[in-house]
Amino acid sequence: MQPKERIDKDLRIFEENIEPVEKLDLTQKEVLVKDMAKRYYEDTKYYLKIDDELTSFACIAYAHGLLDSLRIMYNLIDDS
Repeated sequence: MQPKERIDKDLRIFEENIEPVEKLDLTQKEVLVKDMAKRYYEDTKYYLKIDDELTSFACIAYAHGLLDSLRIMYNLIDDS
């Protein structure tokens, strides 16, 4: 898989994973984490647009890490 294809796939996965998080009643600090994840998601698209795949991949990886921390806290990740 080429880097751009991988980043596009990760963007789609993020879009799927953010949906249930958007419906949660988050604390103020959790909202900050969610918003930061969304900003990194937007940064991913920006860097991909200017052909900086390395920075784009770093951004989406960070976005997933932040989002996954919330998903773990609210049992939205199947750990089996």
